[in-house]
Amino acid sequence: MIHVQAYFDDTTNTVSYLVEDTATQQAVLIDPVLDYEPNRAALQTLSVDAILKDVHARGLTLTWVLDTHVHADHLSAADYVRKETGAKIGIGAKITQVQKLFGPVFNAKDVCANGTVFDALLEEGDELPFGSTAIKVLHTPGHTPACVTYVIEDAAFVGDTLFMPDYGTARADFPGGDARTLYQSIQKILSLPPATRIFVGHDYLPKDRSTIAWESTVAKQTASNVHISGNDEDAFVAMREARDETLAAPRLILPSLQVNIRAGALPPPEQDGHTYLKLPINQL
Repeated sequence: MIHVQAYFDDTTNTVSYLVEDTATQQAVLIDPVLDYEPNRAALQTLSVDAILKDVHARGLTLTWVLDTHVHADHLSAADYVRKETGAKIGIGAKITQVQKLFGPVFNAKDVCANGTVFDALLEEGDELPFGSTAIKVLHTPGHTPACVTYVIEDAAFVGDTLFMPDYGTARADFPGGDARTLYQSIQKILSLPPATRIFVGHDYLPKDRSTIAWESTVAKQTASNVHISGNDEDAFVAMREARDETLAAPRLILPSLQVNIRAGALPPPEQDGHTYLKLPINQL
């Protein structure tokens, strides 16, 4: 049996998840956030430290820190968690494609497009040992090439692929993204048993809802997701591509990408001993 605790980050609208195997008190942390203030290029660890405080208070052993994809809207705290706890970092194996795409954008000569800064590169059908149960991996690209869904017992952690039914689905216009592939990945998720709990990676309040939410089910998504219900593949692709043309780039896309292709680590210090994030001009 698992216990899922959600942590909502107000600044980036990100939901991180601490999942406990209650039989063994092992835990995994999914999509942790590193706090970043762009106006001052200032980093803090308040959000993730609050989660780690709960880990210690509950006597849990953190074995994995898992990213559902290379996030473009927040900095991953995966490397920080690994250093603090010894947990291993896992991500979808197609991270190598994302590193190959974005390493040159930032002239990141330390980034080798082989994924070795992560501890586990995960493929469709892989299973990670987790206490008395296992973490099953579904490759669910479309938002990005490296997107994966983690299925633990009756819970599926879908990252940005699906949002709450009244908000819809992920954008598919990032480099390597594809609306048709996204639709097919969503159908893979919706082929899970109807009672499967769906835990989303973000929540953005629609106009007619006043409370943040992050949990639905396969049945609810199938019946009422505003982008999926009633749309076939071609209609979804047309809707998604038209909507994506209206969307601005995420506020933290530049710092996020150059940190997250490094598993949440900062670029190496330069000759003066300081660490810098880059702003490549007209590269995205």
